[in-house]
Amino acid sequence: MPTSGREVERAQPRCACAARDEGRGSVSGFEARLTPGPLHRLDGLLAESGWATSPVRAYERDRLKVPKRWIREWDRYLVHDDEFVVILSVADLGHVGFASASVVDFSQAASHTASVVVPFPLGRFGLPASSDAGATSFESGRTSFLFEVGDGFRRLKVRFTSFDGNDDLAFEAVLDEEPRDSAVVSTLTGEDSLAFRYSRKTFAMRVRGSLKKGLLVHGFCPDNSFGALDWGRGAWSRWGDWRWAAAQGWQEGRRFGLSLGCGPGGASAVSESAAFVDGAAHRLSGVDFAIPERTGGARARRLSDRYQLMRPWRLGDAEGRLDLVFTPLLDCAGHAGFDPLGVDRCQAFGRFDGSVALDDGERFSVEALLGFAEVARAAR
Repeated sequence: MPTSGREVERAQPRCACAARDEGRGSVSGFEARLTPGPLHRLDGLLAESGWATSPVRAYERDRLKVPKRWIREWDRYLVHDDEFVVILSVADLGHVGFASASVVDFSQAASHTASVVVPFPLGRFGLPASSDAGATSFESGRTSFLFEVGDGFRRLKVRFTSFDGNDDLAFEAVLDEEPRDSAVVSTLTGEDSLAFRYSRKTFAMRVRGSLKKGLLVHGFCPDNSFGALDWGRGAWSRWGDWRWAAAQGWQEGRRFGLSLGCGPGGASAVSESAAFVDGAAHRLSGVDFAIPERTGGARARRLSDRYQLMRPWRLGDAEGRLDLVFTPLLDCAGHAGFDPLGVDRCQAFGRFDGSVALDDGERFSVEALLGFAEVARAAR
């Protein structure tokens, strides 16, 4: 497997999500598949924990029996080709809300993020209950965000005045050819019987759009541009630690995507990791993120002081189906978007090389696949 000629080091400790299969074979064999119905019971408890390839459970905010400041709702889109990445987020996290835009320019090895923050929105953003329909909108003096979903399309339109110095940002895109399968998870977060996370991640949608930043104009063409959705609804009182990696693009002439995660809830959480080939999901067990550590880094307070984030990471799983190296190319620490108070997050864009075993046993090769990896830790 390519490693750019550099030794790949294993980090300690690793993400606890990898130690979860308990000798029971494929991940889908010991996690329940979600069935259609409301996400919550009338008493506010999660009706079912498990996974699905579409959002079969219906989220209803009115059924939650938690303080409003616990409720977390977000819509996030990522669009990229080989030259630029655009990340757009609208989130109501209870105690704080924000609209955020990030632009990554690979040719200039540069990235920039700008956010508008609103204190204590507590549901006033009115984000849609469904990831399949509705409109997410945010307006302020500087910004206008609109995500419209329906009729098989996702339409994104963003204006951000003085996004980067005197440069304004204007972005429009249409995402279509949504794949058959997504990674959908309903899970408890481990801190309270009412604390939960319901998320959907969809990869390798076709994109047609345009980016204008100052004097820069760039078009996203369907043949080589890809779009991803990260949609989530949840409730919890304390932020946990997470690791997440995602990538999408053409591989061996097929549309391919990866979502590799280890989120709050640790080994008790449902795995949200999967590979996607031509729209079909191949689920994976929890992923082991081995990130090179600095000497004495285990005692460091900040992640950037603990890890050598720009050295190659190794990603694997307990079943031996996943064997990847992530080679960082651009450090986006500080440009990863707005983070909740007390969360230390580092993110890098780069390429993935290696292989993943599909459900039928085929060993699918991954070569120079563009994506990102991030690690986050809540305040202790």
